[in-house]
Amino acid sequence: MRSVRAKAALGATAVVAVALVVAGFSVLLVLRAYLTDQAELQAEVTAREVASQIAREAGDGPISVTSPEDRPVQVVDEDGKTVAVSKDLEKISGTGSTGVKPEPLPTGEDEPDRDQDDDPERGQVSGKEPRFSRGEATVDGETAEYRFAAVEATTGGGLTVTVYAGAPLAVEQHAVESVREAMLAGLPVLLVVVGGVTWLVTRRALKPVEDIRAEMAEITASEDLSRRVPEPGTRDEVARLARTTNETLAALEASVERQRRFVADASHELRSPIASLRTQLEVGEAHPELLDVPGAVADTVRLQQLAADLLLLARLDAGERPGRAVVDLSALVREQVSQRSGAGRVPVAVTGPDGVEVLGSAGQLDRVLGNLLDNAERHAAGEVTVSVTREGGAAVLAVGDDGSGVPDAERERIFERFVRLDDARSRDEGGAGLGLAIARDVAERHGGTLTVGESRAGGALFVLRLPAQ
Repeated sequence: MRSVRAKAALGATAVVAVALVVAGFSVLLVLRAYLTDQAELQAEVTAREVASQIAREAGDGPISVTSPEDRPVQVVDEDGKTVAVSKDLEKISGTGSTGVKPEPLPTGEDEPDRDQDDDPERGQVSGKEPRFSRGEATVDGETAEYRFAAVEATTGGGLTVTVYAGAPLAVEQHAVESVREAMLAGLPVLLVVVGGVTWLVTRRALKPVEDIRAEMAEITASEDLSRRVPEPGTRDEVARLARTTNETLAALEASVERQRRFVADASHELRSPIASLRTQLEVGEAHPELLDVPGAVADTVRLQQLAADLLLLARLDAGERPGRAVVDLSALVREQVSQRSGAGRVPVAVTGPDGVEVLGSAGQLDRVLGNLLDNAERHAAGEVTVSVTREGGAAVLAVGDDGSGVPDAERERIFERFVRLDDARSRDEGGAGLGLAIARDVAERHGGTLTVGESRAGGALFVLRLPAQ
């Protein structure tokens, strides 16, 4: 019962069972009502025929009743006394009068008054709707249920009587019982068929899911993320599940591979300054006069910066979200440029209005600006420009230089970690290749973008777009 197939089969069987039971009751009720209506119609026709016979009779003689053998008839007067019955009627119930022995009609002064305009030779049948009742009657020793119709009539002698005529309900009972027995006999068979078909169909439908599960189990056991789950050729939910699973595996494989490259590149980048620093310290220990203190300090600073970059990337990869403080991007640019005044290799020109504000982390945005300025100063021939503007709902920071620029084919690769286009340059000038990767990651965490194009001077132009406050 824990499997989806069993639950689906049980649920479908239960729903069909409830539906069939409700439908069966509805059919039986409709059938019973129809057959009852037919019996009422037959009883009404017989009652009106007998009433018409009585209305045609004249005088005060006894009333005679003629009706089919299966239609018992009883005629009673206003006092409920039986004045006539059909042939072989022995007992009756449901008409308000159980007596079946006719009593003599009232005569003389007991006869009801009649209007002078009434036809003394002819009675009439009441135009009222007949009344219906259910009861039993014994005819010629056989007792059965009947549907009785009551019709009022007036004899030629002025006596008002009520004619009760019955139609047998045996046909109704037999039909309803036959249908009920057929339903009861067919219901279990139908439920078994529904349950079995649902089980087989569900099993066939879920087979691709089981294949996906089995393949995922093997991938987990083998740790081979290059494998993919089978995709069925259908266009249903299972096929979409398989495609989404394969997309997830591809993203996971890329992430793991990127992490492995990151670890390998980080180890390589850390090995160089550590080895250089160790060499200088060992030489200084053996020959103090040869100790290169500025070089050791430079290696230590580079090692410290690399460790800080790796720590920031690790926090970003862990999903760290920036703060929601209001940051004045214009003031941040001017402060960063003022700190570099006189110490930079090339001058930096700043343009743009004040008061361009964004939401985020001041420290991370300052780090992005610093990385972009470091990159521009490193490749500029003699000029670096920085502009801060507002375009619609975005704050735009543009950093350009007049260097050699970035080839079109490399404009996305430079944002990858540990990527340096000029591998031949010295480690002091080239850096570790993490600055632009950190800048783009921070920009995306702030809901913005960082792209590179060509500046007016022909060099590189880095454009940072962030939602403006």
